[in-house]
Amino acid sequence: MAGSTHASPSAEAAAPAFSPGRDAWRRFRKHKLAVAGLVVLCLLVLGVVLGPFLWRVAINDIDFSAQLKPPSPAHPFGTDDLGQDILARLIYGGRISLAVGLAAMMVASFVGILVGATAGMSRGRIDAFLMWLADLFLSLPQLPLLLLIIYLFRDSLKSVLGPEGGVFIMVVAVIGGLRWMPVARLVRAQFLGLREKEFVEAARALGASRIRLVIRHIMPNAIGPVIVAGTIDVANAIIAESTLSFLGLGFPPDIPTWGRVLFDAKDYLDVAAYWALFPGSLIFLAVLSINFVGDGLRDALDPRRVL
Repeated sequence: MAGSTHASPSAEAAAPAFSPGRDAWRRFRKHKLAVAGLVVLCLLVLGVVLGPFLWRVAINDIDFSAQLKPPSPAHPFGTDDLGQDILARLIYGGRISLAVGLAAMMVASFVGILVGATAGMSRGRIDAFLMWLADLFLSLPQLPLLLLIIYLFRDSLKSVLGPEGGVFIMVVAVIGGLRWMPVARLVRAQFLGLREKEFVEAARALGASRIRLVIRHIMPNAIGPVIVAGTIDVANAIIAESTLSFLGLGFPPDIPTWGRVLFDAKDYLDVAAYWALFPGSLIFLAVLSINFVGDGLRDALDPRRVL
């Protein structure tokens, strides 16, 4: 009878241990669109990283005999008005566009987590001031403010850090600095709910400091929604950089980001529609795949959702 009611030691040893990461991956795999988005995003990243080693065409090679040639085996994405290979330019520009998105997301997440955690663990005037500051930034028109800041500081940063490095740092700082508010409000809401939980009260009763409470107990339980918000920020940053480049206020003309290539193609839509189709499609695929990955992470990191 004892053997029928208790599991054998070998069966207990064979049972796999619970892993939050494995459980999150199982939930993520059940979101078909998220898996498809992850595959597309990985292909885009591999394409822009490994592309220069596979497609050895210089981005600035000018060939007037091959102006506005449609896609062909020699030029799979066609050529522009100077005979430059569009595929090579998009591979080069994709690294900048994706790097801007990731860097701006990290800036926005860092500032948002810092402000939100401070507000969530504070009471009274500090919390009210930080949320007033977030509301103030949310009320500002972002695109005109972006244009104003870039117009005022672009030349000075170019002279100090170079044309590419200066514009990169400026674009990342401006885009990330104007997108931390939703992350801050989300983190504050998570902290307000978690700081009254029993496990936090138990840690506080055992003498844990406020910094230890934040780092070891509250932040690990609040990081899931922040990761989801971060994926959305990557997509928004890519769109913002493309918008600035399309308006001619982003990177210099000789640096072919996806938005800059789209800007150069706008005057040739009637004779070379492919020139605008390929960079527009890449921006569309990158943003859509990142949004799908964000939806999958939301489902995977929410323990209350049953999948």
